[in-house]
Amino acid sequence: MDKKTLGYWIATGLFCAVLGFSGFAHLGHLENMVESMTALGYPSYFMTIIGAAKLLGVVALLAPDRPLLKEWAYAGFAFNLTGATATHLFVGDPLSETLPPALLLGVGAASYLLRPSKRRLAASASLRGDSE
Repeated sequence: MDKKTLGYWIATGLFCAVLGFSGFAHLGHLENMVESMTALGYPSYFMTIIGAAKLLGVVALLAPDRPLLKEWAYAGFAFNLTGATATHLFVGDPLSETLPPALLLGVGAASYLLRPSKRRLAASASLRGDSE
């Protein structure tokens, strides 16, 4: 396994582990998650939607093949994590609350950029000059 592939799997594993745990926490309406979402101004039913979407996105990223589905999952996570970061900023949360989704977005970007060509759309891979 080359360094790029190893970096991809480390970033993807970390990204999926954190988002998978977060998805279960949202879906299960864990007490600390309910408190956090309420403080951010979101209704409790939003947790069910986000939790299910996160778990489906994790499955999409880890499943073999399906590069188009992976593109959509990465996009969904980018929207979610950008929105989470912005929400924490808008409500005046401290950096300890604002930075984690921004940092996780960076881990997701690493996963996206390091993914092997067989996990990319054909057009995306050919534009980057990847071949296999």
